[in-house]
Amino acid sequence: MTTDNTRHATSPYVAAADDLLTIRDLLRFAVTEMGRANVVHGHGFPDATTEAIHLLAWFCHLPHGALSDHLDARLTRPERAGFLALLERRVVEREPVPYLTGEAWIGDFRFFVDRRVLIPRSFIGDLLLEGLSPWVPDLDAVDTALDLCTGSGCLAILMAHAFPNADVDAADLSPAAIDVAHRNVGEYGCGDRVRLVQSDLFAALAGKRYDVIVSNPPYVDAPSMAELPREFRHEPELALAAGDDGLDLVRRILAEAGDHLNPAGVLIVEIGHNRAALEAAYPDTPFTWLSTHAGDDFVFLLGRDQLPT
Repeated sequence: MTTDNTRHATSPYVAAADDLLTIRDLLRFAVTEMGRANVVHGHGFPDATTEAIHLLAWFCHLPHGALSDHLDARLTRPERAGFLALLERRVVEREPVPYLTGEAWIGDFRFFVDRRVLIPRSFIGDLLLEGLSPWVPDLDAVDTALDLCTGSGCLAILMAHAFPNADVDAADLSPAAIDVAHRNVGEYGCGDRVRLVQSDLFAALAGKRYDVIVSNPPYVDAPSMAELPREFRHEPELALAAGDDGLDLVRRILAEAGDHLNPAGVLIVEIGHNRAALEAAYPDTPFTWLSTHAGDDFVFLLGRDQLPT
């Protein structure tokens, strides 16, 4: 009979701690193991090398980009074993790196994450860092903003930085996600400007109107959910699944957003790979598709008077 302790003692990752001495050794081993196991990279890292460098730098408490200056540094055996235990969780259990490190990044902004929230990777985050020009021409004139389906609170925090005079509401159905968002809002010291609300979309926001509403809602369709890689199954299903065609939440947002936008307000929504399905469902709606680093098919913008009736 094989016990958990026996399996752990015979793990190739535990045994490797005797032979892998330097950061260079560990980096090579990590890249090889990720490739051998065909791990899926989709939580902020394009490939095994980028992911392994990030995990090693975090583990060694080195700044971003500094790992290359320390490749020949030798680690103690407990240090090597500690990193290899993390790597084993990544490769064998398929746990995403942001959950292993407890952090995710959008640009230079760091956010605490755990398995209560979706790992931040929104194209809207990139657009906010770029200033949303020309769609929001005067950032100082934005007085009210809403992040719908806020999760970790990352987009609400980015809006508080992008719109210096705005009060920002951040809504999410999940109380657990709101707890995580509270931590991030506190770490950025913007609790006086970002209000967190547990709400099923607009349900708890009656009477509120905004200059800008952004949302990265659940948008994974049923066929894609059925084939989701193991890495993504660590994330809350509530933050991913959106019905047969991936548009369940988007339909509700489009139907209700008009009651919560100021006359010149804009709605910005991320929909993943569902552009064709969305345009087929709303053939008369003049969606503006915003350019992102991955293409022009993932984020749409509508003015209040352009919303479907």
